[in-house]
Amino acid sequence: MSGESFNWHEFLGRWQEEWVPRADEDEGEAEDEGGSGDGVRTVVGPGRPPAKEAAIAAAEARLGRRLPPSYRDFLAVSDGWRVDQMAGVYQLGGVADIDWFRDPYDMTAMYEENLGDNPRQEDVLLAGMWQRALRLETDSDMSYALLDPGDTDQNGEWALYVYKGWSGEFPDRYPSFRAYMEAMYRGFHRDRVERPDFVNATTRAQDARVEEARLLALRGRYEDALLLIEEAASFGRPRSAVLLNQLRHLLAPHGSQEYGNLVADPRYLPEILPVQAMAPARGEWRLGGDDHWLGMMAARGAARETVEAVLSAMRDATYCYAPPGPWGRAVAEARRSARWGATDAAWRVLRDALASWEAPGPSLIAPIGLLADPVLGPLITPERGREILATPRAGESGPSPEPVPDLDRPGLAWLAEPAANRGSRDGYRCVWVEGIDPTRLPALIGEEGAELSAPVDQRLASWHAPRHQEREGVERWEDRAVVAVGRTAEGWAFAFDGDSRHLNERFLSPAVAASPSGRAVVVWRDPTFSTPGDHPAAFHVSVAEQGEELYAFTVRGTQIQRSGAIPEALDPARLFRTEDTELDRELSALQALHTELGLSLPRFALTRGRLHTFTTRSWTRAPRDGETYAYITFGRHRP
Repeated sequence: MSGESFNWHEFLGRWQEEWVPRADEDEGEAEDEGGSGDGVRTVVGPGRPPAKEAAIAAAEARLGRRLPPSYRDFLAVSDGWRVDQMAGVYQLGGVADIDWFRDPYDMTAMYEENLGDNPRQEDVLLAGMWQRALRLETDSDMSYALLDPGDTDQNGEWALYVYKGWSGEFPDRYPSFRAYMEAMYRGFHRDRVERPDFVNATTRAQDARVEEARLLALRGRYEDALLLIEEAASFGRPRSAVLLNQLRHLLAPHGSQEYGNLVADPRYLPEILPVQAMAPARGEWRLGGDDHWLGMMAARGAARETVEAVLSAMRDATYCYAPPGPWGRAVAEARRSARWGATDAAWRVLRDALASWEAPGPSLIAPIGLLADPVLGPLITPERGREILATPRAGESGPSPEPVPDLDRPGLAWLAEPAANRGSRDGYRCVWVEGIDPTRLPALIGEEGAELSAPVDQRLASWHAPRHQEREGVERWEDRAVVAVGRTAEGWAFAFDGDSRHLNERFLSPAVAASPSGRAVVVWRDPTFSTPGDHPAAFHVSVAEQGEELYAFTVRGTQIQRSGAIPEALDPARLFRTEDTELDRELSALQALHTELGLSLPRFALTRGRLHTFTTRSWTRAPRDGETYAYITFGRHRP
């Protein structure tokens, strides 16, 4: 932006009028530079008298270049400035002080060496900046303020780089001198926000914006609120950061944000502390481990016992978000649906109840605690996070947003796609039982003593399952599966294994064991390994009812084994045509199973959610006399 459109007199005058030393600044640092000698603190501000046009022109003649517009206009108002960055640039010189940098530390060679064969334009500019740049600072902490005449915009402005020599980092770039000074003015406010006497027209205006943004956010106008809060946060205003982080967290729900001392406030602790515990619970806290994190929460005022209990509950997935009132009842209802895989239904319950959410205090503008719930948190995608923010709540009114579409489409076709968390060579197998509660599945097909686990992240479930050779009492020939448990929209209980082993001739379908009170269906897809000739893909279906198998078939390559009265719609000869591709054959079978039997599986819950699990009995029988078997373990690198 051109410097001519900016009122430097007003901007610098406001800065000069508001100037006070930082709260941590020594008294002597704030004394008059002229030195009155009487020990009385004299606030003189950062400015200097303006430079004359003749002096500016003389400096330009000495340098051989006309200065960029915003810097030239600045000098005509103040011939230098006390920027007073902590651990950075302290003082900008005037027309008599500025000179070319001339790269005294040979930074050019180092930056050019790292350009590579196809460098970005910004990297080329930065590498050449050191020899071109005009040095502005006269006092700093090993830092340099450099204007680059080789990096210009359409208004003739030069980019300004601040290089902190002690940091080892790339320089900070500002598109113009004006942009740099505006950033330094905001930093001036941030550095003094802890001073109780730092109150002026700017602080009052920014605080009013924070309150306006809070109300806009509660009315669902989060985009308008975001702009106001971002500006207030750049000035360091109280409450701005915590409000801004709530908006950002729901826009990127699976990231992390800081909420400061709210973890110790009893009004906010139930929403905030579990959210703060998400990173260490996932093992993402690297700075000193649990002790350091616990100490940090204690330093913010939270009771250590409370923090330890919340972290433990987050880590073992037993934590439940339980707010009060109508919103809390909706959360409990949604959890009952989501824990069995009905994530879309759960989200609709939450969406319909969002208006009933009540803020426990003025520092909370959204139900952030929802993100920490191990069952409900995974449901909050960025799209749903935006829908939460766009929904009026806490007694405020406004238009409701367009509902986000459901994420799970009916049927089984998604199983044939190389989905996230499942490579194209991975197999899958599933048992469906019609009309029963999923809690009965461990008793029907589980190993001895099998019980449902707490909800487990399905992206990690197979990695946490113990290998067969690692479990006492398990034979090497056994093929027990760690299965995720849920209920389909059509009322079938299911037990799904998305990381199955090889379907061999000793396969023993669990359909009969699963069917004493109704129909049970087993599907197993065994993928191709290496080349089709080595191990052709196999697809198995078996259906049982009242403890007896009704029909079954197994297709391996071009071979079909069948038994019982198979319905025409599921006839493997019709579904597995030799002229079709392996993918087309699989899709045809999955579509027929959905159409004929009403089978489906919730993709979102099985690939991104948390479901209960248990370990099944072996899917293979023991070898008979004279039968041999080989046991091969394949390792797989976890990405």
